[in-house]
Amino acid sequence: MQHPAGPDVLRRNAYLLIVLFGIVAMFGDVIYEGARSVAGPYLYYLGATAFVVGLVAGVGEFLGYLLRLVSGYLADMTRHYWTLVFLGYGMLIAVPFLALAGSWEAAAGLYIVERMGKGIRAPAKDAILSNLTASTGRGWGFGIHEALDQVGAVVGPLIFTGAYLAQGDYRGGFALLAVPFVLMIAVLVIMRFRAPDPATFEPYAALEKEAPPLRALARYGIFTALTVAGFAAFPLISFHFVAEGIVPGAQIPLFYAIAMGVDAVVALVAGRAYDRFGLGTLVLMPVLGMAVPLLVFGTAYAAALAGAVLWGAVMGVQETVLRAAVADYTHISKRGRAYGIFNTIYGASFFAGGLAAGWLYMVSRPTMIFLMVALQVAALGVFVLAKKDLEGNMGGRKGGEPV
Repeated sequence: MQHPAGPDVLRRNAYLLIVLFGIVAMFGDVIYEGARSVAGPYLYYLGATAFVVGLVAGVGEFLGYLLRLVSGYLADMTRHYWTLVFLGYGMLIAVPFLALAGSWEAAAGLYIVERMGKGIRAPAKDAILSNLTASTGRGWGFGIHEALDQVGAVVGPLIFTGAYLAQGDYRGGFALLAVPFVLMIAVLVIMRFRAPDPATFEPYAALEKEAPPLRALARYGIFTALTVAGFAAFPLISFHFVAEGIVPGAQIPLFYAIAMGVDAVVALVAGRAYDRFGLGTLVLMPVLGMAVPLLVFGTAYAAALAGAVLWGAVMGVQETVLRAAVADYTHISKRGRAYGIFNTIYGASFFAGGLAAGWLYMVSRPTMIFLMVALQVAALGVFVLAKKDLEGNMGGRKGGEPV
């Protein structure tokens, strides 16, 4: 059913809801990025071994990405997108309860619950956001959302820094996260009442759009897998910085904060560029991705800083254009499943690439760097084919343009 308001009113309402959704994501990031920033030390404090810390992280991520497939399918079949969003965000309540954890087993269970919540809400959240951004330009809408999201990614760890300096432990930080949780749920309730059926924000032209051939979507998936697998994970980068004495340990959080700030700015710029120029904007991912390992795994401080900046820029494109394009090239009735599959490909590729890079780092760093660059070159080749197929199916209209 089409939204009853005219195009100008629809666009204004859509912008408001996109900003509100960004605020929800911001509060969510304050909660779970804050918790993740101290997960290892907190589990160690409660008596966990290094193996347990790695196991908890692995199990949490595995379940989170596995649930994306299930929740994406359920979202499309039931059309209860808001239900899954509320359920997934509601499971963030596990994080403030970490303040009461008396054992590493209890803390581990709460960390895993938080990751499962992420898996449940992600496809439905992206599907709703794809509806809201149809009239504003999907790249720009996803860019606004990502920029606000990254504010939370910076603030969350800072809360724990302050709490630790004030009390000497992390429990106070976890307890403080109850405040953003309540605010997050309140904003979600407002959104639910203002947009009970987000699909009405998507114009008829988008609803009737023909789906691209499976071959084109498969190539897009392969491109995503290759470029993400060849993208260096920040934990490995920061490990190298400290192990080689390139960056003082006290500056590692600063480097990460700089990367997150660049992510937020690039998300806005790349989103706007996607709406104007289409899929070609995605070429930034493999091109910049080739330079990242050459800079961050060297021995120079200046190169490390430049690499961190480029790392944040690639993340900004990944979180904006890569996700916006999924909506533009899938039918609205299959949007939840599409995001479930996309997020699973993304997560599995990131895990596989990180595992290979970590092993090669110990065996042969030049080989590791060569592999990362080679994956980006291969991704670039696949991207050329995917872009041709996808844009050809759109009849010349650029993917992110408002319909």
